[in-house]
Amino acid sequence: MTTVIGAGDRSDARRNRARVLSAAGEAFAERGLDVPLGDIARRAGVGAGTVYRHFPSKQALVEAVFAQQLGELVASGERRTARSAPTEAFFGFVLDVVDTSRSRATVCDVMSADASWPRPVLTATLARLHQLLETLLRAAQRAGGVRPDIGPDDVVALTVGCAAMLTVRHDRAAGLRLVRLTLDGLRPSAPAVTERRSFRDSRSLRTDPAQTCEECGAALTVHPTGRPARYCGTTCRQRAHRRRPVS
Repeated sequence: MTTVIGAGDRSDARRNRARVLSAAGEAFAERGLDVPLGDIARRAGVGAGTVYRHFPSKQALVEAVFAQQLGELVASGERRTARSAPTEAFFGFVLDVVDTSRSRATVCDVMSADASWPRPVLTATLARLHQLLETLLRAAQRAGGVRPDIGPDDVVALTVGCAAMLTVRHDRAAGLRLVRLTLDGLRPSAPAVTERRSFRDSRSLRTDPAQTCEECGAALTVHPTGRPARYCGTTCRQRAHRRRPVS
C-alpha cells in the first residue's frame, strides 16, 4: 500500500524543520556546538525522531544552521546593494556580519575557516557570501569610500576581530563604538599605520649614527634613560662576550 503525503503533511514537515533550525541556532549561541540533540528537540517542541528525520547527524544540523544564517546575510547584503550607496552598503554589511556573529552561532568562524570545514551544504552559500563581500568591497573602493590596499581577506580578519571585541564588552554601545573605530581604519582618510615606520614617540627612541655597536658597527637605538647601549642586540653581545679572555 502506497502512503500518499498530502500538502498538509509537507507543510507540517517544513514548519518542524524551521522550528528545529531556530531552536538549534539559539542553543548553539547560548551553549556552544556541544549541546545535545535531545535538548534541541525539547526546545523546538518536537520529538527526537523528528530532528533525526530532518538532520540524520549533529554535523548535518550544525551545517544547516550555519547555511541558513549565511544565506540570511547574503540576502541582507543583496538588499543593501540594491538600496544603498556603495560605501554605505559595504560598511552596513560588515556590521551585519559582526552583529550576527555576536548574537547567534559563530558565523565569523565559518567565514574564516580553512577549506576543510565547509561541507557540501555550506560550500555554495559560503562562496556566495565571499563573492558578495568582494563585490561590495570593490564597489566601495571605486566610489572612494574604502582604501585601495584592502582585500577581502583583510575584511574577513577584521570582521572576526570586531565580533570578538563586541562579544567581550558588556556595554553593547561601548563595544559598537570600538567596532566602528576599527572599521574607520578601512577608510581612505585613516592614517597609513601599515607603513614601515615606528609607531612609538620619536622623542623617546632614536637612532644615533655617532653611537655604534661595538661588535658590528650598526647605529644604536638611543634611550633617554638607563645605561648607554654597547651592542645592537643579543647576538652581538653574546659574540663579544665569547671572545673575552678567561682570567
